[in-house]
This record gives sequence, C-alpha cells and structure tokens, in this order.
Amino acid sequence: MTPRTKSALLWGAVGLLAFLAAVQGYQLLVAPVPVSIPAIGAVAVGVGLLTAGVAYATEHRLRTKGRT
Repeated sequence: MTPRTKSALLWGAVGLLAFLAAVQGYQLLVAPVPVSIPAIGAVAVGVGLLTAGVAYATEHRLRTKGRT
C-alpha cells in the first residue's frame, strides 16, 4: 500500500469517526435523532468514503505545492 493510499484511508477513518461523534453529541445534547442506526451507519460510511476520496485527490496537489 502506498503512503498516499494509507493516508487517504486514515483520513477517511477520521471523517467517519468525527461524523459518528457529532451524531452522538447531537443525540446527547439536543434530541434523539429520528433515524435508524443502520441509516446513520450508512451515512457515516458515505462520509468516510467521501473524506478518503477528497484526501486522496488533493494530497498530490498539496504535496506538489510544498504544503505538506
């Protein structure tokens, strides 16, 4: 696995966990979310995949500009 791929997957995991933490915080502080747990999980996986994709696509651009 290339370092770029590993980095993107790790950023995807960060995005997934951040979304789940935000949902849990909302449920604790505001009100229960009227959505099922599998639906929240599916959205969390989508957020993780989107985050990983964006990280993979933009890391090369940032590295060529010397920002990482």
